[in-house]
Amino acid sequence: MGKELTPPGAGGDSIEPVDLKKALEERYLAYALSTIMHRALPDVRDGLKPVHRRIMHAMRLLRLNPDQGFAKCARIVGEVMGKFHPHGDQSIYDALVRLAQDFAVRYPLVDGQGNFGNIDGDNPAAMRYTEARMTEVATALLEGITEDAVDFRPTYNEEDEEPIVLPGAFPNLLANGSSGIAVGMATSIPPHNAAELCDAALHLIEKPQASVSDLLHFVQGPDFPTGGIIVDSRDAILEAYETGRGGFRLRARYFVEDQGRGTWQIVVTEIPYQVQKSKLVEKIAELLIARKLPLLEDVRDESAEDIRLVLVPKSRTVDPGLLMESVFKLTDLEVRFPLNMNVLSRGKVPNVLSLKQVLQEWLEHRKEVLIRRSRHRLGEIEKRLEVLSGYLIAYLNIDEVIRIIREEDEPKQVMMARWSLTDTQAEAILNMRLRALRKLEEFEIKKEFDALSAEKAGIEALLASEAKQWQTVGWQIQKARRDFGPEQNPELGKRRTSFAEAPEHDDTDIYHAMIEKEPITVVVSNKGWLRALKGHLSDLSMLTFKEGDGLKIAFPAQTTDKILFFTTGGKFYTVAADRLPGGRGHGEPIRIIVDMENDQDIVTAFVHDGSRKLLLVSRDGNGFVVPEAEVVANTRKGKQVMNVKTPDESRRCVPVSGDHVAIVGENRKMLVFPLAQVPELTRGKGVRLQRYKDGGTLDVKLFAIGQGLTWQDSSGRTFTRSKEELVEWMGDRAAAGRMVPKGFPRSGKFS
Repeated sequence: MGKELTPPGAGGDSIEPVDLKKALEERYLAYALSTIMHRALPDVRDGLKPVHRRIMHAMRLLRLNPDQGFAKCARIVGEVMGKFHPHGDQSIYDALVRLAQDFAVRYPLVDGQGNFGNIDGDNPAAMRYTEARMTEVATALLEGITEDAVDFRPTYNEEDEEPIVLPGAFPNLLANGSSGIAVGMATSIPPHNAAELCDAALHLIEKPQASVSDLLHFVQGPDFPTGGIIVDSRDAILEAYETGRGGFRLRARYFVEDQGRGTWQIVVTEIPYQVQKSKLVEKIAELLIARKLPLLEDVRDESAEDIRLVLVPKSRTVDPGLLMESVFKLTDLEVRFPLNMNVLSRGKVPNVLSLKQVLQEWLEHRKEVLIRRSRHRLGEIEKRLEVLSGYLIAYLNIDEVIRIIREEDEPKQVMMARWSLTDTQAEAILNMRLRALRKLEEFEIKKEFDALSAEKAGIEALLASEAKQWQTVGWQIQKARRDFGPEQNPELGKRRTSFAEAPEHDDTDIYHAMIEKEPITVVVSNKGWLRALKGHLSDLSMLTFKEGDGLKIAFPAQTTDKILFFTTGGKFYTVAADRLPGGRGHGEPIRIIVDMENDQDIVTAFVHDGSRKLLLVSRDGNGFVVPEAEVVANTRKGKQVMNVKTPDESRRCVPVSGDHVAIVGENRKMLVFPLAQVPELTRGKGVRLQRYKDGGTLDVKLFAIGQGLTWQDSSGRTFTRSKEELVEWMGDRAAAGRMVPKGFPRSGKFS
């Protein structure tokens, strides 16, 4: 019989009821806090998450300094996992690899030897094949860690200790950036230029009241390891840094390479940060096959050590700027890098900070590290001075000391009593070597004593004066700027990302550049089915429709056009011609393409021309003129332009031409009046154009009075009435009109 799991003698009463809601809340909160504090968010002081901090600490313990040899990554990962980080080896190795990738980290903390992956997104070699050691940046982050600069805490198994934060003599949070997703919050900080950050920090020490705007004279903006160009206004950048939230539009860097005889190609030399080159090329190739980039002929990846992506235009007449704008719009050659400076403020509280607050917290940390290191050094000096003063007493009384050591049973106690020595001093004298009794040694001790006394006075003065502390912090920052700035270290320190204004191109030009221009015929059926047939068809009699349906409108267009649909509800809908269903079958109902109400029908459809004006007329005889540019709808819901209430409905939409309006009612009465009497609105009900006792508007026509009014009868004959012949129908807007003239079509319509 197996062991009982319940306590002996407890029966079944040992089950403790737990409220599920409360238990879930507690456990989820514990998980959320753990993710926020110990995984996803970086500490504002050293810019590291726990896994990176533990890697740095383990590498220091393994003595993998920049001037030492490399060690296998497997050994480093094992050390980190076994002592400090109880998680999977792969996640630790991934973090280690990223710290070594110069295309992923602006200032690498790890110097890698072997295959550490590449910008194409290829995986690094296994950890047993790669080797690593620290870089100078990493040693700057660790500087002073053995001098009580920071607090330590027990590791997960309490066998060892690990630092809570690193001393951070390098502005790592902003210089290398960070990104992470916690629970209910995320962080995304782009990399920056260390020299610019140091200049801004020095300015902040001098002028603590400086605004974010002042700091942006030093920190121009992000500085990505892969370069590129930021196309954002200074105002947008300032707002992002003031609030700690925003984003940056980052574009690839390219130039137009002349190939002689008027031919050229575009060469991309820098791609945006965190974009995998191989996937980028694949995406451009897919768009080419899908004919979404009609200005582009081909894409080639000619990269070796440096990036070289070649974009070949369709023809030499293509505008390079327009070609690149269309590529930027559809591919990751332009990305938006988010800014969300959500960090652990003071290592405890998750908070979104501004640029100034991040730099202030780093400076405060540097000052605290300075004070702690100074106190630690002071303690060491005091211990050494105590020993040295003991040595000096021994030298002054050397013969007596030798006698006591030779003759006394308890020489330590006797010496302590004789010269008022401390235990430490007496122990030091007893441990002295015989060769140290030379005269020269006494001189050396006096010299060391004086030097340490002077250093002690200096440290005490430093600890007593805040101004001196800030002065020393400033000196340390200047040293970091020197070490990692462009003057001493041009390859690492020089700014890589530049700034530019995005070139202004008309949106319609870019839109056209992204669609292959082809002639089509748009067909609309009576029941609202749409389709686009290839080419401009002259014979429409071959078109087939569903049973009970027939042709309503058909007109020629290009795939680059916008098609406007006007409905009986007074709404305009806009559909891109290239998005219309093809000519196979009967097409698709318009209600699938746009959100059109079921009780409404299409009045008309036509190709959009932004330079025109339209006359809209309702069944009740109301109408107004609207500029066509005002009726374009950007969403599926359309744009309400003419306000009509049931049973009234929109009846006519006619392009404005000429100077007079002829309107015919269902009562076969016609009225002619000047177009100038119709107001121009962007939206509304309009004004009364013709008055009816019963029935409503049947048709409307705009014409130039000088050329007369024309119409066609059912047999196709054309009739024209001159200005003089129209006198009896001429009047003012809102009149009833008179019966139509002789020869007017039975249908009551002008055509």
